[in-house]
Amino acid sequence: MQKSCGNLNLEPDIAPLVNLNELREWILYEDEDVLVLDKPGWLVCHPSKNGPFSSLVGAAKEYLGVDSIHLASRLDRETSGVVLLAKHKKAASHWQKAIEEKRVKRRYLAILRGEMQEKVEVSNFLGNDPDSEVFVKQRVLLKNSKKAKKAETIFEPIALSNQYSFCRIRTFSGRKHQIRAHAQWAGYELVGEKLYGPDEKIYLEFCEKGWQEEWIQTLGMRRQALHGEWLGFDHAGGESFSAPLAQDMMEFLESNMGLERKRVLGLIAHIEAGIVDQ
Repeated sequence: MQKSCGNLNLEPDIAPLVNLNELREWILYEDEDVLVLDKPGWLVCHPSKNGPFSSLVGAAKEYLGVDSIHLASRLDRETSGVVLLAKHKKAASHWQKAIEEKRVKRRYLAILRGEMQEKVEVSNFLGNDPDSEVFVKQRVLLKNSKKAKKAETIFEPIALSNQYSFCRIRTFSGRKHQIRAHAQWAGYELVGEKLYGPDEKIYLEFCEKGWQEEWIQTLGMRRQALHGEWLGFDHAGGESFSAPLAQDMMEFLESNMGLERKRVLGLIAHIEAGIVDQ
């Protein structure tokens, strides 16, 4: 039987509870319609069994003093970056419809294993991997099937060093684990990747026992090196939000790729200015 952390009824590596003072520091933007947060890479978006302060949605409701809030965009637990919460149904409909119609796009920053010398474009179908022990794992399929869905991802290298690539990633669909599965398929798995990395049994053991410090030698980071850097409308003047690169990824770039912080910030600024081809 295939397994996942969910159907094992276990919480992977119990995370700390959210402190409201910390949550206030994560706020990127807030008005009467939305609350936009820079989610850390240790926090789940959806409510969990461990109480309101164990998830981004639960903590946001406590911060706002409301009974409900709408998650217009989400990120995997181990992906940091921009998450947009709508405060009422009208705002939720506005953003969710725009995302479904692909008028709202996302950009990501990632650290991959291997030096990616040029842009890599992946366009294929994703479906559940029947050969995996883990139910949630996706596999790239070379042809369509009833349950598979088309997925398109573009990887653009920003800096290369010591057999790693610092990349910008754009997606043109929103499939489960899309970036992670496509990175593995292209031969450039994410640093810190437990499920689409060197051994998926690490993921299962992580679910059962939590983080094991000896894995750092194999994985490089405690979580996958993926950051939702930008979210917004794809037309000029449209609403958009960005989050600075997560500190753990910055530290990896410094210590493992020899990139100075100032240079990393400059590379990201060039991206924002449109110097990297759009």
